[in-house]
Parts: sequence; structure tokens; C-alpha cells
Amino acid sequence: MRLSTVILPIHRWSEGQKTWRRAEELGFHAAYTYDHLSWRSFRDGPWFGALPTLTAAATATERIRLGTLVTSPNFRHPVTLAKELITLDDVSDGRITLGIGAGGNGFDATVLGQEAWTPKERADRFGEFVALLDRLLTEDAVTERGTFYSADEARNIPGCVQRPRLPFAVAATGPRGLRLAARHGQAWVTTGDPKLYEEGTPEQSVAALRGQVEKLAKACAEAGRDVAELDKVLLTGFTPDRGRPLESVDAFVDFAGRHRELGFTEIVIHWPIPGSDFAADRTVFENIATEALAQLG
Repeated sequence: MRLSTVILPIHRWSEGQKTWRRAEELGFHAAYTYDHLSWRSFRDGPWFGALPTLTAAATATERIRLGTLVTSPNFRHPVTLAKELITLDDVSDGRITLGIGAGGNGFDATVLGQEAWTPKERADRFGEFVALLDRLLTEDAVTERGTFYSADEARNIPGCVQRPRLPFAVAATGPRGLRLAARHGQAWVTTGDPKLYEEGTPEQSVAALRGQVEKLAKACAEAGRDVAELDKVLLTGFTPDRGRPLESVDAFVDFAGRHRELGFTEIVIHWPIPGSDFAADRTVFENIATEALAQLG
């Protein structure tokens, strides 16, 4: 199992760069950031762009993988995103993972002045977005006429450092998204079942996640892939456990062990932010980073 972190882009780089360097020093497998224009309770405070932040992080670090959790079609187009990702992959010398999802009804859904998309339209757009982005990152020139996204001889030379392209970590729980993960993903991402967050139990959450893993395996079988080919990533903080796994090393080891049994290969924890939903003791957090995986065995 791998242990990674999410660093929210809420600090000016003069301060924020220290966090990204510290994440590498602590031995995290990857450090991700959210790709939003604003987000939830942080909307009225500082919030910086994901891809420039990751570019800066790439120059401030040497080994740790970097990526988005997650990019969505809400305010991005595959043609321009592909060019930026190829550049970012080059700057980082091939350390980028693209977490990608369908988006939701948050602030990003209407910030460009459009009406929020229905769940069906989000799914339709997501499928077209991922398929076109896959082509753009693997082919030198792409022309495509889609319902939502098109490209006219879009050039992406020399392509990604990682071949055939940088990996996709597809966030999905529904059948259409899981089929996309099976078809295009090198990893699958989930936050659990959101219906259980308020009143569910950790046991119910584990059962729901088990069901999601089983559905992913079915989607992979239908696509002619072995589900073992995909990394399974759990972004924590959104299950009924909430912040309890970060209360002690033992608590985290217990949490991670239960989810490793479900087949998860990577656990992602939020870098502590005092006074927020992601508040945690910094010393305990760092002890988890350096000690927990060894205790899992």
C-alpha cells in the first residue's frame, strides 16, 4: 500500500512551497491538489490555481509524484488541458498523475456563467472529455468532432515524458464512470459513498466500498482488463470515519488495514489545515507518514 497526501492550494507560494518539500521529505508516494476555482468553506479565502501550483511544486521537489484530485470538465477543455499537462509532465520529468472526474454542482459548475449540468449531461460530457483527452495525449495531431468537445488538428508534440501518456486516475462510482475507469484509467479513485457521510457507520462505509470495488471488477471484465491492473485510490475525509484515522498512528493503521483488505493500493490523507474540516495534529500526521506503512507490514 502507498500513502499520499492532498495539499490544498490556499497559501502564497513563499509559504506553500515549504509544505510540498516537506511532503517529499516525509516520504509520501504522491502529493495532490484539488483542481477547483474555489471550493466549499474555502471560497472566500485564498485559493490558487492547480496546474501552476503543481508546476511550481515540480521545480521545488525531485522524487515525489504530483497530481490533481481531481480535474473535471466544469471549466476545462481537453485541447488546452492536454497542452498544459504535457508541459507539466515535462517540467516534472514524468512525475504527474491526472486525477479526473465528472465534476459536480459546486461553485465551479456555474462560474463561467452556464447553467449547472444535469447528472446525465455531466456523465455525457465526462465520457467525451476523457476519450478526447486520451487521444490528445497520445497522438501528435488530433481532429475530432464531438457533441461537446472538438479538436481541429490539435498538435501535441513531443507528447508526454511518460509513455504512452501520463496516467489517468479516474474518479467514479456510477456504472458509466466505472466503465471509463476500466477503459482509460491506470487508477480508480473514490471517496466512498456520500450518502453515508452524515449518518452512516464505518462498517456501512466498508460494505459500500466493497460493492464499488466489485462493480469496478465487473466493468474491467467487460472491457477485457484485469482489475488488478488498476491502482485503487481512497481519498479520505469523506467517509463516516471523518478525521478519526488521523487521531493516532494506531487508528490510521487500523483504518488502512481494513481498506487494504478491500483491495485499495493507495490511501490519500489531507495535509492538516487548522480550523477546518481537515484539522489534525501535525506531529501525529507526520508520524503516520513515517511509521504507519511499516506497521501495516
